Amino acid sequence: MTTPPFRIGFVLFPNMTQLDLTGPYEVLARLPGATIHLVWKDLAPVPSDRGLAIVPTDRFETCPTLDLICVPGGPGINELLTDDEVLSFIRHQAWGARYVTSVCTGALVLGAAGLLRGRRATTHWMSHGLLAEFGATPVRARVVVDGRIITGGGVTAGIDFGLTVVAEIAGRALAEAIELGLEYDPQPPFGTGTPERAGPELVTRMQALSARIQGARIEQVRRAAAALEPA
Repeated sequence: MTTPPFRIGFVLFPNMTQLDLTGPYEVLARLPGATIHLVWKDLAPVPSDRGLAIVPTDRFETCPTLDLICVPGGPGINELLTDDEVLSFIRHQAWGARYVTSVCTGALVLGAAGLLRGRRATTHWMSHGLLAEFGATPVRARVVVDGRIITGGGVTAGIDFGLTVVAEIAGRALAEAIELGLEYDPQPPFGTGTPERAGPELVTRMQALSARIQGARIEQVRRAAAALEPA
C-alpha cells in the first residue's frame, strides 16, 4: 500500500537561523510519505545568518498546497514582518494546511499574518513578550500545540517541535523511534540554555549583544500589528 504524500513546506529567507529549519527538517523528513518543499521568492541560494546557503526547491507561485507550513526564525524575520508578498503566501497556504507551524521567532511572522490571534504560542525567550502584540497568549514552553497551530521555542527546540509534530501526525511510536534513531538525548554541558538557568548577568550580556536587532524587531512588530484588521 502506497503512503499518500504529506507536503511539508519551510519558508526560507535571508538571515534565517539555519538550525531553526534543519533541526525540524531532520525529523520531519523521516515521516512516511513526506515531501519537503523549501520555498522562497526565487530559486537563488538563500544565505543564513551564519553564511550557510540553502537552495530553494520552489518559488511562492509554484509551491503546491501544503499539508504543513513551517516558518523558521532568525534575524531576517524583521523584514518579513511587513513583507506583503511573504505574509500573503503564508496566509494563502494556511487556509489549506492541516498544520500551521513555526520555530523560534518564526512565530512572530505567523502573528504578522494574523494567524495567532486568540492562540497560545511560544517563541525565542528574547521575543516572547512580543507575541501578545498579535493577540496571542505567550506560553513559556519548548513546544506549544493549540489545535492546528504548533509553535516551537528558540533554535534547538526545533527538534522537540519536529518530534511533537510527528507524534501528532503519525503517532507516538514513530516519534519515539525517530528520537532514538537520532540519539536525541540532550545533555548541555553548561546548563545555561534558559534565562532562568543562565542568571541575570549572562542574560543582560546577551540582551546587550542583540539590542540593535531587538530594537528594530520591536518597531517592526508594532507596525505589523497595527496593519492587521481589528479582531
